Amino acid sequence: MPYPPSEPYDEGFLQVSDLHTLYYMQCGNPQGKPVVFLHGGPGGSVGVGDTVYFNPALYRIILFAQRGAGKSKPTAELRENTTWHIVDDIERIREKMGVDKWLVFGGSWGSTLALAYSQTHPSRCKGLILRGLFLCRDEDVAWAGRDGAGSLFPEAWDEYESFLPASERHDIPASYLARINSPDRSTSLAAARAWNKWEMSHGQLVPGANVYDKLDDDDWNLSHARFEAHYFAQRCFLEDGQLVRTENLDKIRHLPCVLIQGRYDTVCPPRMAWDFKKAWPSVELHFVPDAGHSAKEPGTTKLLSEAADKFAEL
Repeated sequence: MPYPPSEPYDEGFLQVSDLHTLYYMQCGNPQGKPVVFLHGGPGGSVGVGDTVYFNPALYRIILFAQRGAGKSKPTAELRENTTWHIVDDIERIREKMGVDKWLVFGGSWGSTLALAYSQTHPSRCKGLILRGLFLCRDEDVAWAGRDGAGSLFPEAWDEYESFLPASERHDIPASYLARINSPDRSTSLAAARAWNKWEMSHGQLVPGANVYDKLDDDDWNLSHARFEAHYFAQRCFLEDGQLVRTENLDKIRHLPCVLIQGRYDTVCPPRMAWDFKKAWPSVELHFVPDAGHSAKEPGTTKLLSEAADKFAEL
């Protein structure tokens, strides 16, 4: 079962370039088994609520906000901000913390980063806990469109698509990005709210009453949407199928890996997890029968905590 949130015993900032400075926090046991938590998004953040999967007596929980996200500075900065910049940043955080090897934990976009990082630095990883896997293949990016998630949530999709003029719908992420980056705040904010509302419409199996509350936060809207549109317009700076190529998976097959997947995840559908399992048969895959995409759905939270408990014994 999940643990109570763990307050940080250490927090601060790490400058990783002339432009970017990352916020980090450490929670749990300073002498415990190190685990790095990779947040979702792109453009999410970290907080004590992200520590509930880990026994604070056993784990040294290391969290950081990715470039331009959360408390990292400058806010919502897209320059020098790619998947591979973040992979380098993860390694900078590891060096800063004096960690030799660590458990890598990531959900959704965080799972993409976990794979990119572990395939780049396999000798620094003890294992992987993944959730709501996003492989960022062309077919996975296409799923977010009319014929994928849009076919399950047609009313939400039509609202999202119709925000753009017909002439701009040939490349929806790029068109949204152009509007989100408009110098006119009213234009950028309207586009950001439309982008975020579409994502929120299908993030949980049973959306809560407060599912759209963050749409009232203008700064969050602009930051979150800007990041996602920036990354998706560039296909997350990955080649099609890069993370599941045999030569890349061969670099990490020696690592234990647990994957928790909501059966009714309509953001990162189960097909991604199953294709991943077929490409890496030793992965321990669990489908959560009553969950969508969110890590906060009870069945998913429970299995993530159990996976972390298991890894603590290794």
